Amino acid sequence: MYFTDSHCHLNLNQFDNDLEAVILRSVEAGVRRIVVPGIDLETSHQAVSLAERFPQIFAAVGIHPNTPDAWHADTLRELKSLAQHPKVVAIGEIGMDNHWHDTDPVYQMQILQTQLDLAAEVQKPVILHSRDAMEKLLPVVLAWANDLQSDSSPLSDRAGVMHSFEGSITEAEIATKAGFFIGLAGPITFHNARNKHELATDLPLINILIETDAPYLSPHPFRGQRNEPANVVLVARKLADLKQMDLEQISEATTINSNQLFGAVD
Repeated sequence: MYFTDSHCHLNLNQFDNDLEAVILRSVEAGVRRIVVPGIDLETSHQAVSLAERFPQIFAAVGIHPNTPDAWHADTLRELKSLAQHPKVVAIGEIGMDNHWHDTDPVYQMQILQTQLDLAAEVQKPVILHSRDAMEKLLPVVLAWANDLQSDSSPLSDRAGVMHSFEGSITEAEIATKAGFFIGLAGPITFHNARNKHELATDLPLINILIETDAPYLSPHPFRGQRNEPANVVLVARKLADLKQMDLEQISEATTINSNQLFGAVD
């Protein structure tokens, strides 16, 4: 069995002291691919460097909505250059965040639209962040996805992934019809996360990716500790339990889904 951790921040300093050990544990757990997104230019460069260093790591490049000072005159040019790298599989992590109030909503929308345009231009799917923002984010990305379909873009059926999905099953169904996958992370393992359990149960497996969002969102029984990509198997196990399927079925389906979105791994 093989797994893809479709969202993991190995480019953050929480992994500075034991990165190789973390990656070794993921290999031993059967994690065949780890997608590392950028949150600013520095971490986007770091994601690409990690992808060059480790065969199972692939990069995404982008500016996170909670980085108020990250966008400069040359940012778009530099992101576009990074996006040409053969191991850059997506533009991200981009989106909207109304939880922390770190950045102006107008700024967030501007850089989101600019990066959506970049993704369409370079034909790379997007990795979307939303926190307390689905009501504003969803119409924007649906309009973008509709334009992809009107233009017969190669991204029409693989527009991106809504990572660590916060919305309802109805919103998930709307997003998947527009070509987005739904990312499920550690919270589906929490005993009291009934809405996450219902989402994971009701959403067709063909629409699901699994992720850790490491070093954040550690699954049970490691909640509160640093997360790492090997733990994506715990997410897969919980998903198997909720759907009353074998772990092998979850492994196969989510690997096929990640291959569709990011490209197949040799």
